[in-house]
Amino acid sequence: MAKVPKPSAGPPGTKPREKPGSMPESDMRIAPDPFAAVLPGLAALGAIASIAAINWVGQERTPDRAKAKRKASAALRDLENCCLGLTEIFKRFQRNPHLFAGEGGQGSSPLKFGVHGQRASAESCRLYQQLVNDVASMLVLASQNAFDVMCAVEDGEIVAPEELFYGFGAEQERLNKLIQDRATLKTTVDTCAAVAERLTGLVRELKAHRLE
Repeated sequence: MAKVPKPSAGPPGTKPREKPGSMPESDMRIAPDPFAAVLPGLAALGAIASIAAINWVGQERTPDRAKAKRKASAALRDLENCCLGLTEIFKRFQRNPHLFAGEGGQGSSPLKFGVHGQRASAESCRLYQQLVNDVASMLVLASQNAFDVMCAVEDGEIVAPEELFYGFGAEQERLNKLIQDRATLKTTVDTCAAVAERLTGLVRELKAHRLE
């Protein structure tokens, strides 16, 4: 049987042709720490899930308590937007597994700082910084809006059944379990994406129990 000739390597001194879509090593950088972006996102979800606590520790409004500055409708609307924003952020994490979803050796590493993946392009590093900015904004907004919603519940502006607060509690436990089990990066991202979608639905249900 005749041998198939090997492709020519080209004239001496020439570099091998790069695969389509590959980046020269000189253009690659050390990958940023993925958990430094993912964990603040988890914290933002935790702030929203903490609404569960109002069912057990909330106190009825007393005559001398100052009235909340924000209307419950505004707080609920903004909190729903936070949930939608966090859902999109975690979907973007999933769409970029090279940085955020445990592609390569970092996939099996437990939850901790200092987990660096394969080298990343300058464009990927810019995407990382954009997402860090988005997560930081969401953490601030989610914490404030969740607090305002809890105040509205405590003041009687939102009257929801206990089962709804149990729903927030269930999502809180899912987040706690990630920390307790030191889940892998991929498991953390995938679980948080699901939690964000579930919290969006719960906040929408809360809107239906706002007193007019």
